[in-house]
Amino acid sequence: MSSKINASEESFTGAVTLSLIKDLQKFYGCFDEHLGLLEQAFDISISAQGPEIRLKGSRENVLQATKVLAGLEKMASEGFDLTREEFQLAIRNAQGDSESKSIRDLLLSGSILTTRTKKIYPKTPNQKQYIDTILQHDLVFSIGPAGTGKTYLAVAVAITYLLSRKVSRILLVRPAVEAGESLGFLPGDMYQKVNPYLRPLYDALYDMLEVDRANRMVERGVIEVAPIAYMRGRTLNDSFIIMDEAQNTTPEQMKMFLTRLGFNAKTVVTGDITQIDLPTSKQSGLIQVQKILKGIPSIRFIYFDRSDVVRCRLVQEIVEAYERMDRQEK
Repeated sequence: MSSKINASEESFTGAVTLSLIKDLQKFYGCFDEHLGLLEQAFDISISAQGPEIRLKGSRENVLQATKVLAGLEKMASEGFDLTREEFQLAIRNAQGDSESKSIRDLLLSGSILTTRTKKIYPKTPNQKQYIDTILQHDLVFSIGPAGTGKTYLAVAVAITYLLSRKVSRILLVRPAVEAGESLGFLPGDMYQKVNPYLRPLYDALYDMLEVDRANRMVERGVIEVAPIAYMRGRTLNDSFIIMDEAQNTTPEQMKMFLTRLGFNAKTVVTGDITQIDLPTSKQSGLIQVQKILKGIPSIRFIYFDRSDVVRCRLVQEIVEAYERMDRQEK
């Protein structure tokens, strides 16, 4: 990519040539929506004709947008499939603190997971640390708000371990806790009652494996999705275990789960302590375990915050709004 910036009395104009992009339509997005994201984020105007792009606005904003385009062009030339989400994340990183890595730096940092259907990579520095920590430690707790990739990335690492035969099975565990609804009034047998609570784990699974293959693995028990109550009395060897929504475990359930771990078992426990659905008289096992296991060298705690939210911008704004309310109430 080549670029040039000219100053005028009213604004600065930048000229960019995307020499490395083969599919310009895909890079620009449908109806140039990706360029529109840059315009809105940096308060500039952008016009494109073939590989030639002209940017007009304040000097600082034009420079920032030019830098973002350079990084995204390099990523596209290296085979990464750039979507609206990648453009949004690149913009957000550019607008963040100066120590934030670009998305390309994160992609090339070695924390890339490849499953049969897609490439999965960290999109924030904290996500990179999370993946690296899972790879290096047998028990990792990840705590933070919704949309930060806690469960999704853990499932991705688990599938990578399974496909490379580092483990022989995956166990995805979740407490079946009622969030304002009564479990007893749901139709069907016990399995049918708890299955909706496990649906998010299936969704992550199906996003990384072909549906038929994932279903065959579930049928054979190579991948097991179950409520936490089904773990009692078991010893889990040669397994990758993920406990999701751990904030809804009681201290007794958390102890029971952690004492199931066997040889060659890698475990990730995820949860959001701001969304506890337990009765007010019950303490969260995830809150308690932070005090009990703090300081054990082989155990790691990773904490996410709103800057790690990789869902749509609206989710990040919702998380920020709730955090402001919590601070005011305190």
